[in-house]
Amino acid sequence: QVQLVESGGGLVQAGGSRRLSCAASRRTFSAYHMGWFRQAPGKEREFVAAISRSGGTTYYADSVKGRFTISRDNVKNVVYLQMNSLKPEDTAVYYCAADEADRASRSNYHYWGQGTQVTVSS
Repeated sequence: QVQLVESGGGLVQAGGSRRLSCAASRRTFSAYHMGWFRQAPGKEREFVAAISRSGGTTYYADSVKGRFTISRDNVKNVVYLQMNSLKPEDTAVYYCAADEADRASRSNYHYWGQGTQVTVSS
């Protein structure tokens, strides 16, 4: 069992930056592949980024490639999502997810956080 708590959401102007954090409760954090997903109002949850257990492999949705960066700190048990050049269409609730298997962009991660709202104003 692992609990995930996201933070860092808020209101940001278009073109700005924001860093999201997701803190995990387990000391075996390094055993989990991690992902970020988002859900905008009226839309389905979609994949944003994922990172392997060691941090050596990352995956990105085409819509965020070049603007967002996922990283992790296996000592602090935290995964980050650095978001740059934000656009109004990035407005969504952002969720952190974890799984012992490499789910990459698939949504069937076993553990999910409660989400943090990111609103990008134009």
